[in-house]
Amino acid sequence: MDRQEKTKYRLAESIKGLMAHMPLDRITVKDIVAECGLTRQTFYRNFRDKYDLVNWYFEKLVQQSFQEMGVSLNLREGLTKKFEFIRAERVFFTCAFGSNDYNSLVKYDYDYILKFYRGILQKKQGRPPEPDVEFLLQMYCHGSIRMTVDWVLTGMKLEPEELAGLLVEALPEKLNKLLSFPKGEG
Repeated sequence: MDRQEKTKYRLAESIKGLMAHMPLDRITVKDIVAECGLTRQTFYRNFRDKYDLVNWYFEKLVQQSFQEMGVSLNLREGLTKKFEFIRAERVFFTCAFGSNDYNSLVKYDYDYILKFYRGILQKKQGRPPEPDVEFLLQMYCHGSIRMTVDWVLTGMKLEPEELAGLLVEALPEKLNKLLSFPKGEG
């Protein structure tokens, strides 16, 4: 890990510590840098704002499960891994998903998974998804994120495997076929 990456992780650890005591929307960059002993200048060399930091950390946590999905992990396994990461970082995600800022993690997560699934479809079909498939994809991604947020904000009562299984079952059949995630194996 290079120096810049270490700095980013220090800032992430700082905001995580602060999130244990206050809502994300009340945390300032000044609070973050004071917590970890860095300067505001250092913060802004690495991130646009606190939400950019939260999004970066989210991406680091779930990137591996998404990168392995369709390669060494099927959809169910990839989602389970994502939810295990989220559960391990319960305080962080509860606070982050509770933010109502436009730049929030909910929007970022939606954009991230929509791009991920579009990429799979583009690679398999050699072209962008047709309008009807795009609609199904957007609807599924919105629903998937909403259910993930609800799971986090209501105490993560389902096991990660259970939530992943339900989301695989909710995948529209047409998308399931195009993504080649068989229902039984998803």
